[in-house]
Amino acid sequence: MFSAVMPTKLLADLFGRLSLALSAGIALRRAWRGETERVPRRWRGSMEAVGRGLDAGDGITAALGAAGDAFPPLVRGLVEVGERTGHEPEVFRELSATLDHTVRTRRDLLAALVGPGLQLCVAILVVGFLIWVAGAIRDGDNRPVDILGLGLVGSAGLTWYFGAVAAVAVGVALCGRTALASWRRHGVVRRLLDRVPVLGRAARDSEAAWWCRVASLAAGTGLDIGRLAGLASQVAPGLSLDPRAVEERLRGGATFADTLRESRRFPRERVEAVAVGELTGSTAETLGRLAGRYDEDARRGFVASARAAGFLVWALVAVLIIIVIFRIFSFYVGAIQGALGGR
Repeated sequence: MFSAVMPTKLLADLFGRLSLALSAGIALRRAWRGETERVPRRWRGSMEAVGRGLDAGDGITAALGAAGDAFPPLVRGLVEVGERTGHEPEVFRELSATLDHTVRTRRDLLAALVGPGLQLCVAILVVGFLIWVAGAIRDGDNRPVDILGLGLVGSAGLTWYFGAVAAVAVGVALCGRTALASWRRHGVVRRLLDRVPVLGRAARDSEAAWWCRVASLAAGTGLDIGRLAGLASQVAPGLSLDPRAVEERLRGGATFADTLRESRRFPRERVEAVAVGELTGSTAETLGRLAGRYDEDARRGFVASARAAGFLVWALVAVLIIIVIFRIFSFYVGAIQGALGGR
């Protein structure tokens, strides 16, 4: 019933206020009822479902499950950390800060994509305009001239063109979820994206930042390593570890860093940082610093990718203009030569 995910900004504000309420000694059920009245009407059904679970005596983690996908894995995972360790106010505060950071990062990325997006729209409209204009240009046999060489001219060609553009847009949107699932499963999409110089690295850094952040919060609240690995895997499936396998290795005398190294999914830098954290008893702080560094690297990578996309779109428009100029020039040269030859 509740399939849509609540907006990240709304979740950040929600858990920020809940943290303040719990720190002030207000019971969670009472605080949740107050938040239910505050959220937009669209999300009240999800909030009320959680409230009914809390009223029935369920824990916050189980109650969130009643809202379906309204609360994403990151939220459910960190809420479970708070509930299991009894540190709900602190975890909710960190969760709010994490979500706020996500909002800012997403805003920066969208701002970087505005330019390339506008350029792409202009390119699409320019092609459409040229197809429409081609219907008014006639050769010596009174046939329309295909300026772009696409076989599309005039109003009919314009209709086919915009239909194709719409179909491509719908196809990309429908394939997005499948591509994300493939990325998380280390499937074809991940292997392809890994080969893209800047974008692939940025995507990996973003995923690593999420893993480190959740693991840092879990370690800071005293959660056992096996459960820590399981929660971190919920928000970064591409870096998933089997909690039972982790616990078995730890019981066998291995360190957490050894377990990460053996999985071959974590770069040496991260493994060594975790090893230092284990030796000094500062695993949570070490992972927190790594999360911040990965976040910044991911942000720079995504912004650089957006700028590169803008340059590619600009280059595409420039090539298109050059092609049109040469085709029109060739058309008129051919017409002049034909006229001279007919004398």
